[in-house]
Amino acid sequence: MGARPPVTLRDATIDDAENLICLWAACAAAAGDEGSEAFSQQTLWREPTCEEAAEALAFNFAHRARRIIVAVDEEERVVGAVVGDLATLTPVSRSRVLVVTDLQVAPECRRKSIAALLLSAMAAHAEEQGCEIILSTVSAHARESNRYMAKLGFNQIAVLRAAQTSLLRARLDGKVAHSKVTGRLLAVRRTLRRRVGTPVG
Repeated sequence: MGARPPVTLRDATIDDAENLICLWAACAAAAGDEGSEAFSQQTLWREPTCEEAAEALAFNFAHRARRIIVAVDEEERVVGAVVGDLATLTPVSRSRVLVVTDLQVAPECRRKSIAALLLSAMAAHAEEQGCEIILSTVSAHARESNRYMAKLGFNQIAVLRAAQTSLLRARLDGKVAHSKVTGRLLAVRRTLRRRVGTPVG
């Protein structure tokens, strides 16, 4: 393990937009080193403009349940980031959880405990908010990241899948249109229309 670089942790600001774009782009490019399957995660990444990134950050900051922590080096360069979302374990449970997403560390700064510092800050945040459990999302094909999280004690409890909205709607609309339930609903609607149109007496 390399020497730990001097970094400072703080909450992200809108002024970090450009630096965060560079961080995300570098991490997406590095994902190609893990093989063709890991490369597929880049399809979810599209490099935004600084204006778009600033708007996205403002949107995220407006949600009080979300916190973004960054690691900054001596040159004020963002070399790591992590996002945490407060939630409940289920919609009908008061057990609070912190969902950690987007743990990113600049490729040239990895294996220097920056990820551990970021996660430690999120763990402290979870304790302050009374969270019983911390959940984490990791790209399915990111072997190093998955091994790292497993060593920390994160167990796999779910599978996160992604689909294009338009494609999903098209497939579901086709299924719904030919379902027996939809057929019965249409028949009931036609019957109601006929009854409404029938003259009284």
